[in-house]
Amino acid sequence: MNFAPKQKRKQTAYEWVDYLRESEGLGGILAKTEDLAKVKSQLARALTALDLGQFSQKIEAGWRQGGQNELFLLVKNASIASRLQQVLPSLINELAKNGLICKSIKLQVKPQVSNWDVKARTEARAPRKPTGLNQIARSSWQDLLEKLDPESGLRKAVEKLLQNKPK
Repeated sequence: MNFAPKQKRKQTAYEWVDYLRESEGLGGILAKTEDLAKVKSQLARALTALDLGQFSQKIEAGWRQGGQNELFLLVKNASIASRLQQVLPSLINELAKNGLICKSIKLQVKPQVSNWDVKARTEARAPRKPTGLNQIARSSWQDLLEKLDPESGLRKAVEKLLQNKPK
């Protein structure tokens, strides 16, 4: 069996960064990512100038779709959002000093992800019917019964328990 020789490749492999830099497709993603990183660092500097630098790690920044020069901040909880709401004019001024021009800032609290899942009960997970007393429990109740006064109400309750619980 004779095979034809393989054709030599005319193209060489590109580095992954070259694909990101191309204008088709991935180049836009790289530009947006670099822009958001720049916005995040400028926001951190502005927050530090306002003595709110501790919030910079708890805020995700981005540009609002459709809004011209409208910055969108997604914060982790409502207390951070209310504190930032109080200093929004100062924050806009500090961002302008850092070279980031925005006319307005919109805040939104990031929804929390629950750590647990709720699943519907299936027949296999239906609750089990209660079982009777095991041998150790039954002997403990019998010992208690022997120690109780025959006229005691507690003795009658323990007798009833032992009669109704199967082995």
